Amino acid sequence: MDYIQSIRSKVGNKKIILNAAGALIVKNGKVLLQHRSDNNKWGLIGGILELGETYEQAALREVKEETGLDVRLDAFLGIYHNYNMEWPNKDKAHVIGAYYLASIVSGTPRVDNESLELVFCDKDHLPELFAEDHRKVLEDYFNNRLDLNNKLNER
Repeated sequence: MDYIQSIRSKVGNKKIILNAAGALIVKNGKVLLQHRSDNNKWGLIGGILELGETYEQAALREVKEETGLDVRLDAFLGIYHNYNMEWPNKDKAHVIGAYYLASIVSGTPRVDNESLELVFCDKDHLPELFAEDHRKVLEDYFNNRLDLNNKLNER
């Protein structure tokens, strides 16, 4: 049983706090969005941290799992909250997400079982996003409200 399943076995669908990480993958001025298979809605690439994982590690893992891409995390964009996340199975959470600006290093986008499709979208052709933190990240990015000079240290 994984960590989230263990917690859910004790609290059921009640609201819990979860930590997540995501990447804003930009190519030619367009951002990569995922059409999700669990709720048939759109969002950024990312997901819930696993035990022992940093935000950066989780962002890189989620991108690889959900898109097949290897990316470089170029800048830390900030911490964003989704206070009222609810999944199709009725699990509820306050999700605290760390988001990064990312560039593709290698690979071609491909869908996994969590995705119906992956599409690069520009500011004028964004679908409705399912999560308030995803909407806020894109709003801040497209309205130039992010400090993109907040480069990550080379590791």
